[in-house]
Amino acid sequence: MSERSRAFGRRAAGEIGTQATRALAAAALVLTVLVGMWILEGVDYVLGGQLDTYGIRARDVGDLPQIATAPFLHGNFEHLMANTVPFAVLGFLAALRGLGKFLTMNLIVIVVGGLGVWFTGPPNSETLGASILVFGYFGYLLGRGVFERHIGDGLIAVAVVLLYGGIVYGVIPTDARISWQGHLFGLIGGLIAAFLLRRKRSAAY
Repeated sequence: MSERSRAFGRRAAGEIGTQATRALAAAALVLTVLVGMWILEGVDYVLGGQLDTYGIRARDVGDLPQIATAPFLHGNFEHLMANTVPFAVLGFLAALRGLGKFLTMNLIVIVVGGLGVWFTGPPNSETLGASILVFGYFGYLLGRGVFERHIGDGLIAVAVVLLYGGIVYGVIPTDARISWQGHLFGLIGGLIAAFLLRRKRSAAY
């Protein structure tokens, strides 16, 4: 085996090791957040729903800090179960690029999605739930396929559309019990994050 072949093999092994490490870190982080959500919902159940007051009430200045808490709380276990699988799948795919970029993307989605709900949501109820993040992850992965124009990102975007493309109907106001505002602005936040965090065209995947 030539020196060039050995060098190529070492680079390939190093790249595989890096990707495996990122995948494990992504899975661990997303699983940790999910476990935290389930623990919070268990506490909320014991407290008789008291944590639900940490959702977002539109145009209530006192609820502005709760933009940061609302995506991690749920109205009940059924609500949480509905968000668990898409959060795990889309969150894992979004985190594969690196935890630093993933955390920055989450911050953008939470701020854009939360402010969108605060300005346009129903004033007489608390809006909460991880669907803000789920739609944000969907928008982020879709946006990466559009803005970065890389085959890997494009394939992930296609897979995400095939798996979860139907969720876009969630941005349509069809049910007063469902926060279409959280869905819409979470999606917009994900698209904004994809644009702001896009890589330089010369960067390798």
